[in-house]
Amino acid sequence: RVTENVKNSLASLKRENPRLEPTLAIIQAHNDHLIQEANKNFAKEVGLRVIHICLPEGSTKDEIVSEILRLNEDPNVQGLALDLPESLYSSKVLNAVKPEKDVDGLSSVNLGHLVHGDVNDCLVPPTACAVMELLEDIGGKMVLLVGVHGVQAAALQSVLQREGAAVLSCPWRAPQLQSELCHADVVVFGSTKPDDVPVSWIKPGATIISCARDLLSEKPNNGQQNNPAAEKTVGSLAVAMRMQNMVKNMERWIQSQQYRKWDLHCLKLQPLSPVPSDIEISRAQSPKAVDVLAKEIGLLTDEIEIYGQTKAKVRLSLLERLKDQPDGKYVLVAGITPTPLGEGKSTVTVGLVQALTAHLNINSFACLRQPSQGPTFGVKGGAAGGGYAQVIPMEEFNLHLTGDIHAITAANNLLAAAIDARILHENTQSDKSLYNRLVPVVNGVRGFSAIQLARLRRLGINKTDPETLTEEEISKFVRLDIDPSTITWQRVVDTNDRFLRKITVGQANTEKGFVRQAQFDIAVASEIMAILALTSSLQDMKERLGKMVVANDKKGEPVTAEDLGVTGALAVLMKDAIKPTLMQTLEGTPVFVHAGPFANIAHGNSSVLADKIALKLVGEKGFVVTEAGFGADIGMEKFFNIKCRASGLVPSVVVLVATVRALKMHGGGPNVTAGAPLKKEYTEENLQLVADGCCNLQKQIQITQLFGVPVVVALNVFKSDSPAEIDLVCKIAKESGAFDAVPCNHWSAGGRGAVKLAQAVEKAANQKNSFKYLYSLELPIVEKIRIIAQKVYGAQDIELSPTAQSQVDRYTRQGFGNLPICMAKTHLSLSHQPERKGVPTGFILPISDVRASIGAGFIYPLVGTMSTMPGLPTRPCFYDIDLDPITEQVKGLF
Repeated sequence: RVTENVKNSLASLKRENPRLEPTLAIIQAHNDHLIQEANKNFAKEVGLRVIHICLPEGSTKDEIVSEILRLNEDPNVQGLALDLPESLYSSKVLNAVKPEKDVDGLSSVNLGHLVHGDVNDCLVPPTACAVMELLEDIGGKMVLLVGVHGVQAAALQSVLQREGAAVLSCPWRAPQLQSELCHADVVVFGSTKPDDVPVSWIKPGATIISCARDLLSEKPNNGQQNNPAAEKTVGSLAVAMRMQNMVKNMERWIQSQQYRKWDLHCLKLQPLSPVPSDIEISRAQSPKAVDVLAKEIGLLTDEIEIYGQTKAKVRLSLLERLKDQPDGKYVLVAGITPTPLGEGKSTVTVGLVQALTAHLNINSFACLRQPSQGPTFGVKGGAAGGGYAQVIPMEEFNLHLTGDIHAITAANNLLAAAIDARILHENTQSDKSLYNRLVPVVNGVRGFSAIQLARLRRLGINKTDPETLTEEEISKFVRLDIDPSTITWQRVVDTNDRFLRKITVGQANTEKGFVRQAQFDIAVASEIMAILALTSSLQDMKERLGKMVVANDKKGEPVTAEDLGVTGALAVLMKDAIKPTLMQTLEGTPVFVHAGPFANIAHGNSSVLADKIALKLVGEKGFVVTEAGFGADIGMEKFFNIKCRASGLVPSVVVLVATVRALKMHGGGPNVTAGAPLKKEYTEENLQLVADGCCNLQKQIQITQLFGVPVVVALNVFKSDSPAEIDLVCKIAKESGAFDAVPCNHWSAGGRGAVKLAQAVEKAANQKNSFKYLYSLELPIVEKIRIIAQKVYGAQDIELSPTAQSQVDRYTRQGFGNLPICMAKTHLSLSHQPERKGVPTGFILPISDVRASIGAGFIYPLVGTMSTMPGLPTRPCFYDIDLDPITEQVKGLF
């Protein structure tokens, strides 16, 4: 009956989950093959896959624990059971099994639930199940457990007492054994009865059940005295009960894979006045352990890879698990044209999610970019938000994080090295010599690698045997013929280093005179960073990496990373970087930090993958809040036209961040310079400057409306802002088409200071959304550039340099004309001239050059003179950054 029930239940689970293959792993450390056969036969009969791990007899506890830990982490194994000699059933071994995989129910967690009567949260051990199956009504009866030890005794006592039995336990050699046997209505043997314990000691009519191992394996026992007719054995019934537990485990496992409501414990804030430094605030808060946060938001233990106490990578398998879960609402935080100080988009992003989740009890996720080390040690400082709206720990957020930028640097520079090395080798070797080195004989056999076979197919050479290529085919295969003057792939480093803007490589004698001018870019400007931010899967990333065009050959055809044979190696270097990093805000709400392209020289948005995972985790009524770099004319335009095209996601609301400070600057106020004190115009009330500067806010609202998405203006309030100035900005914003305009005090008050903003965003997200792209991809490259220049920046027209025009012609000819546009332009003005504030008009936008990021999937025109390597100022931030050698605490980050 038990076997039939298990068989039917498993069949039903498989019908409902067609891709499911329930798998039980059994670790065995003895030579009793009968038990192994019993497990195999039952599993086969009921339709369960069983893996037997047969360790040598005499294996140590540590060896068994090591095997258990390996199987704990195997996502293809849903259940784990142990068949070990009695001496190895220690708490160390039993508790090594993950409770959710413990089909024998012998871990302390499971037994704790059993003893406390939490039957819905535990599995009854198979032996105890089998004993109960063999017994009928035992209410009020005396049950004696003889030779039953440890966890099995605890489990049996618990289930027997729950059924109303009185339970005693007694070892075989106890002096009172005869007396106890005379009074027991039921006797359960945990091991084989010794010969010197006569059956006559047992009360006549008593039920006898044996759980002895030799009877479990059903070995013949010739000692008639030890096996009286009345004795029942658990035998194969215990094996069947183990399979029944496996079914229960599978039901739980399937349930755990479903979307779960959040059970988030938010952290309390006690804001101080005056507001301390960012790092003091960050350090004063005790973050939750990241595994606790992950569990609260519905992540499974095998979906996170923990880095220290407060960071974890999240595996992409979650997208498959939650593929049927509806997405939440998608919110973009953008801004007006900023001052060099920044206007607090990251702070608003963090404050908004703290308000939504910690104060309005709405699931929300912030998705932020990883900051570059360049600005952190240069002029801007950290990028974790600020005040009481931060990601914590802020020093970990700003320094290294989980190493993604280092991985990008390594991958980028490997490709750069491959380009120069290939040119050198082709210049100094014959076709035959190149071929022998590219396709060497290994152990007497010569063969192409997978990436070389792919190159042969692209060349139209459908051969797989290296010995069959003709001389002409060999020449085509070995020679990329890169034209050094067309190399667009630069080396990168994540430091502001102005002296690397133009360099000469190849000056050593070993490079045989191959000298060329080159440059370094900042690491976050690498195309690999853009690919990381736009990719949708590991396979997609690998394909994008292969498509990256690094130069042209001497015939004008593109040369790719795939041609250089480096795609697989790049993917290996990036395999961990593709996973978003989970952190938390000051109020304990979740944050994804992933990818960090600049918005002026790249597309300026965090990753598509982080957004997609977060949208599944928050649930249908939740919110994902992400941020686009700099002003709406730059980061937001690229978010809509590039990121949304790549992801297929549709934003619900745009939050447009403004400050009175920036509006005064656009109204004609004096220059704002990083590191210099603000002039009195910015610290005293000046309604006329504010009113005049609102033209920039109005223009950015109009840009947002081009895309058909509701916009809420968030006025980031500073202590020097007067109530009249704040009211004026909100009034003008609403009159200019904003759904709402809300002053925010999250910097000084945390999430509580952004509650009104959160309420406005929630209402705006329910408005009709008529999202549309700004231009069709089918338009010519120049026309797409013109549309952005005129409709977004307000230019009269564009003007392409001869270099830019020839590049446009080349990319069009090479088949890259249908890509979106990523403008590389100053962020300090709507125009190409940083000093022109407000809303410049009548200008001609100069396009000095046009480049292509084919792997990332966009064309990027350079407007005017745009540097891809920042420099250090006279007094960089690093003057204030220090480490306490005693406490190891970082000082001076802001």
